[in-house]
This record gives sequence, structure tokens and C-alpha cells, in this order.
Amino acid sequence: MSFPSARAAGRGATWYRGDCHVHSVHSDGELTPEELALQARAARLDFIATTEHNSAAAPGAWGHLAADDFLVLLGEEVTTKTGHWLALGINPGEVVDWNHQVRDGLVDMCLEQVHRAGGLCVAAHPHAPYASGVFMFPFLGFDVVEVWNGLWASDRPWNADNEAALAEWGRSLAADLQAGSWRPAMGNSDTHLDGQIGIPHTVVFAEELSTDAVLAGIRAGRSWIAESADVDVSFTAHADGRVAGVGQRLATHGGHVGVRATVRGVPAGAVSFHTDRGKVHRASLPGDGAGAAQWDTTAEQSAFVRMEVRYPSGHVAALTNPIILD
Repeated sequence: MSFPSARAAGRGATWYRGDCHVHSVHSDGELTPEELALQARAARLDFIATTEHNSAAAPGAWGHLAADDFLVLLGEEVTTKTGHWLALGINPGEVVDWNHQVRDGLVDMCLEQVHRAGGLCVAAHPHAPYASGVFMFPFLGFDVVEVWNGLWASDRPWNADNEAALAEWGRSLAADLQAGSWRPAMGNSDTHLDGQIGIPHTVVFAEELSTDAVLAGIRAGRSWIAESADVDVSFTAHADGRVAGVGQRLATHGGHVGVRATVRGVPAGAVSFHTDRGKVHRASLPGDGAGAAQWDTTAEQSAFVRMEVRYPSGHVAALTNPIILD
């Protein structure tokens, strides 16, 4: 098979884990596609995306690695002089031109090319600390923001550039929601080296394990970010018998809203809830890492609620897209 199938058997409508920023020996990574797929499976991922720098997935390199329980999406990391972005879900063999920058106005044509293919445009590592890594394009036209990127040259999974990207995204949510649209967050490893894949990755609710369904879940914000598959999160809001999860809207009819979270895999960590008023609630997790938190609000008090889970060091273990309160 020259290119991977756009659909795998999967487990039906459920949560799937995947890493959508991965480099192999076909760009500047050190691992072969076979090694990446093997490590992705070992990290308990359900899908990965091929995102070689400024090039399409090589014919024949990935098709044989897809399986009934493992999906390979086609993509590209578009590496420009004024920022990098991910084109996810492009057509086999398709290349998005990278010869544009913030001042020439050409990026819009490239974004439209991806959208015509049914794909997503992701602002990658917006505050990456190296030449061309800082994202200078306006977010307008981009579908998603990568707020958590991988290990880089550091041995720490949570770096200052990620903290800056998360803060910028979090501050923008209230204004974006008021304007009628918002850009979900996602996290990816940006794997180049052995042992990086899946740290972090995005956990997305998809109707099936297919390119279209996974991208639809990410586009809608029906996703959260995990440091590893050892970390699991449930996050819901309740109002008068109605329930909404991550990325969904909850009709509150002006009534009381109960926000609930359960977490597994973050020993002695802490859960925090965030709204358009900033951090509004914090609860500690027990030593075994499995715990719950609850908080009450109304739509008048909170336009949305999102969650972060952090280790005692302050490093993030998981974070969610918002639940929107109407």
C-alpha cells in the first residue's frame, strides 16, 4: 500500500490518543517510520500524523504501518521564516508551500489549500525559543493552537515556551467566545529523537478511528492533552440533568452548574479550574494520583470552564479544552 488508509477499525465512538507532530528520517528525525510506529504503539497511541518539514509523506513509507487499531494521518510541518504550522489531513503526495512569511500575505492561500482538502491548520509551538520558531502570523485563519510541544533539547517535558503559549491561549478564550468562535488547544511531541513520541499527545473524542473523524473532534475542541497514557482525565459540567463534556456547550438556563473532574496518574498533583476570571478553584490529589474535584458556578459568573492538572513541581500533566456555559 503506497499511502495509509484514511480509516481504521478502531473502537467506535470513543476517546482516542494520538500524536500529530512527528518527524522521521525522511526530514530531520532520527527514527524510521517503522520505529516511530512501534514506539507509538508502545506509548498506547491510537494514531499519529506524519509531519515532515516542508514535504509530503514519502510514498510507500507509511502505508504498511497502518492497521485495524492504528491510524496514520497525512500532514506536513510548514516551516517558514516567521513561524511553523501543521497542515493535518492533506491529500496523499500534497505539499503546502513554505515560501511565505508574515509580511507577504501569502499564508492565506496556503491555509485555504489545506481547508479545501478537509484538513486542519495548526499554529505550532508559538513561542519556540529559536530562530523562525516564534509564531508571528495572526491566529486568524488557523484552526487550532499547539499550546504544549515536546521535550526539545531539554529533559523537562514542560518548558517556558509552553507556559507562554498556554497563557496566551487561555487569555484569548473569553474574547474569542464573545466574538463567536474559538481555537481549540492541542499538544504534540514534535518527535525527532528516540523516546519522545507521545510526550505529550492529544486525546480526542471521535465517532470512529478515521482521519475525518479525528480531525472533526480536534476542530470542535472535543479533546484534551496528556503527558502520557498513564494520565487519564474526565471533565464534565452539569445543569438541571443536562451534561456537557470537553469542547461542548451546556445550556444552563441561568441555573446552577456543577463542574466535576476525576484524574488518574498524577501522584500528589493538583487540579485547577480556570474561567474568564482566571484560576477559580484548586484541589489536591492524593499520593496515588487518583482523585476528584468539584466546583459550582453559573453561566453569569463563568463563560467557560477548563481544567489543568499539574505535578507538585508545577509541570503540567494534563489540560483540557473548555466546556462552554450558555
